[in-house]
Amino acid sequence: MTETVEISLLSGVCDIPASDWDACACPEAASGRPSDPFTTHRFLAALEVSGSVGPGTGWTPRPMVARRGGQIIAVAPVYLKGHSQGEYIFDHGWAEAYARAGGRYYPKLQCAVPFTPATGRRLLTAPGETVAGRTALLAGMVRVADEAGLSSAHITFCTEDEATDGAGAGFLHRRTQQFHWLNRGYASYDDFLSELSSRKRKALRKERDRAQGFGGSIHLLTGDEIQPEHWAAFWAFYQDTGARKWGRPYLTRAFFDAAQETLRDDILLVMARREGRWIAGAMNLIGREALFGRYWGAIEDHPFLHFELCYHQAIDWAIAHGLRRVEAGAQGEHKLARGYLPVTTHSAHWLHEPSFARAVAQYLAAERAAVEEEIEILTAYGPFRRSPQEDHE
Repeated sequence: MTETVEISLLSGVCDIPASDWDACACPEAASGRPSDPFTTHRFLAALEVSGSVGPGTGWTPRPMVARRGGQIIAVAPVYLKGHSQGEYIFDHGWAEAYARAGGRYYPKLQCAVPFTPATGRRLLTAPGETVAGRTALLAGMVRVADEAGLSSAHITFCTEDEATDGAGAGFLHRRTQQFHWLNRGYASYDDFLSELSSRKRKALRKERDRAQGFGGSIHLLTGDEIQPEHWAAFWAFYQDTGARKWGRPYLTRAFFDAAQETLRDDILLVMARREGRWIAGAMNLIGREALFGRYWGAIEDHPFLHFELCYHQAIDWAIAHGLRRVEAGAQGEHKLARGYLPVTTHSAHWLHEPSFARAVAQYLAAERAAVEEEIEILTAYGPFRRSPQEDHE
């Protein structure tokens, strides 16, 4: 007789031992880095203990746990959302249409890493439990949303196969795009440049020369190299960017204190120093195969320094450490000229109201065709050589 899989919701990841969560989220970390640093217990816990999610934020943690015979076979970072901020696969238009039709779109159920447009597993299953674990989590999200009278359940920046499995469970598969830099076995940045057209190669060399001539020095810090002074400076940078982009920063100051305690081995800070003070910085998370660019800020404006700290230095570090790609976050067609090419990202969406689901399905079909066309066009405009003739000096 097959044992029933039981689903439960917790009030936070701190309610589950880190070893139990990470056995599903990152079993590969037993022999090195996790593939996805964002779904580790320590990262999600840092968001909670710092107050970056929780009361007053619109992100109410409700981690989902699947057990069979008392054993945990799967977990998922689930939140009750009171708005659509901090998701990067936006559904504001859906919310407005739902409200115009007389419905209440919020709260909704969201399976995601808050404030993090980075693809990774969202249905976190223990080894050997992929099918049973995903099936249970998908059914659990639908059941929780349905029984609570919620408008919808969403799984964002999931893997393509998770979105495919979601479609089999009644979720709509949405495709969007962002920019990634892919390491084709380069030995150096110049090796990467050799694959670009002559004009683009010269432009990037000139850009880097101008950026590095800002009158200071650039420092790459990780692990114990990161000290509280660096976080104090980075908080000032982050506040400036957050205020301009989102009205207020998503992360609290306490998050960076938690990062110093539990996350510094997962983090690469690229910091610029001039005349005795830190003036700009970029924060990256380090995965087993990828470097994930997350936040940037500056208190002085210097030409091209943003591109140098966020994109070029990330490529340098990825090559030096044998990483396969750099994910530079959401949006930004300016990344294209720096060798970051468009790739497809995936999400899955369950909508309670059948007529609304049909309308969204039609919209997604049209959007999918537009995204595919955009990726094709943008790739053609990329900096890579398409013929030997483009390589003449």
